[in-house]
Amino acid sequence: MATSMVCLVALCLVSPLLLAGAVLGNPGYGGLFPQFYDHSCPKAKEIVHSIVAQAVARETRMAASLVRLHFHDCFVKGCDASVLLDNSTNIVSEKGSNPNKNSIRGFEVVDEIKVALETACPGTVSCADILALAARDSTILVGGPYWDVPLGRRDSLGASIQGSNNDIPAPNNTLPTIITKFKRLGLNIVDVVALSGGHTIGLSRCTSFRQRLYNQSDNGLADSTLDVSYAAQLRQGCPRSGGDDNLFPLDIVTSTKFDNFYFKNILAGRGLLSSDEVLLTKSAETAALVKAYANDVHLFFQHFAQSMVNMGNISPLTGSQGEIRKNCRRLNNFH
Repeated sequence: MATSMVCLVALCLVSPLLLAGAVLGNPGYGGLFPQFYDHSCPKAKEIVHSIVAQAVARETRMAASLVRLHFHDCFVKGCDASVLLDNSTNIVSEKGSNPNKNSIRGFEVVDEIKVALETACPGTVSCADILALAARDSTILVGGPYWDVPLGRRDSLGASIQGSNNDIPAPNNTLPTIITKFKRLGLNIVDVVALSGGHTIGLSRCTSFRQRLYNQSDNGLADSTLDVSYAAQLRQGCPRSGGDDNLFPLDIVTSTKFDNFYFKNILAGRGLLSSDEVLLTKSAETAALVKAYANDVHLFFQHFAQSMVNMGNISPLTGSQGEIRKNCRRLNNFH
């Protein structure tokens, strides 16, 4: 078992890094590259970082919210800022979908960044690239890894509430369903486990894990993989009914620091969501990665950074596709 785990982790190290070379410089991978705005808007990255830093200083939770915004964007029609569009005559906003309603946040920070960028370089930096940069900067600001963000995405001309309802991995999805949702987008098992590690920061609502506390398998019993004392603690703030929006840290040990305690917690039966704990209990391959990341924070950081690049590269609009929105909440021809 030890040998196979080492081999698995060694493979994990190789394949994402091979991919990185392709992602960063090859037009076949969407034509994105980190230097995209170096001439057209040289201060773009600095502007984004400055406003994200102010937002996270005001409220640490915003770091997790901005990472999640990028994730929920990329999993629906690719990383095209479709998640930012409000309802209008021709658009049903993704903000009203089951995964997003009363949950997704950070739009005001994106608006603030967009206003600053439009002042500095009108009509140049896309909302989709703002989301990718804000997710990276948020990660760094709470102690996580740095990565170069490939840039050059353009913004969508529509949204998909159906895609938002169906394609975003849900807290109560089975592990095979979660893996399928990732694989459909060209992501692999390493990406599943590494990106789940984003739950090292942020909060989750009672409604996202209530079934684990009271009726996990339709038998009126708590999830047997959940630590008993942790479950008792959660029940105090997450009753059988009511309190849907009560918030709980996804990482009970260091909820505002980007580290590998998320994986250590899973090993102790203290993963908050069913989708967290199944990484350990339902697949030898994902379990090996959970253990590897719990043992080696540097390995986790390396894989998380690469997986964020991989996710950020899902179906970008480039060249003359889409548009560069002036206001991230609406199309340029908005009436």
